Amino acid sequence: MDNGDKEIIELFHVQGRKEDAFRLLVNRYSEKLYWHIRKIVLDHEDSNDILQNMFVKVWQGLAEFRYEAKLYTWMYRIATNESLNFLNEKKRKVHGYSTEITEMLENTLESDVYFSGDRIQLELQKAVLRLTERQRLIFNMKYFDDMTYEDIADVLDVAVGTLKATYHNAVKKIEEDMRITDSLAL
Repeated sequence: MDNGDKEIIELFHVQGRKEDAFRLLVNRYSEKLYWHIRKIVLDHEDSNDILQNMFVKVWQGLAEFRYEAKLYTWMYRIATNESLNFLNEKKRKVHGYSTEITEMLENTLESDVYFSGDRIQLELQKAVLRLTERQRLIFNMKYFDDMTYEDIADVLDVAVGTLKATYHNAVKKIEEDMRITDSLAL
């Protein structure tokens, strides 16, 4: 655990300093976790709601936090689970059809006023959306968040070898999807 995280946890256990510790925690991780969540659910408002729910769970669980994991991987796991639960609830509402949820997420991406990328970035995001849920999570954490395989393994509770294979397959699918999209644009 890095010194900043250790300081936050120690401060959390000092009488009358829990709020200060939590404020430090939010200031240190809210932006990273927001973007992690945003890459999963895409919508700004949904991402903010999930981030708030995640921090409530972090607040409730911080007293029992075990030093077996890094603080940020523990929070990434909570953020990931909250995001997946949110998407699963959306899937349930549209009767579980994954193609419908993918189309809905693509439409959300295209109509998002906060998306400032060019056509290539939009096509990359669409290609990422077409991955399986597991591939998308692993790809986002490795490619966009620049997490190590070991940290991703801690978040997702998956073997490193499995992560490497899944990431490799995700990259191949994205490359193929981008090639097809590029040839259609010509």
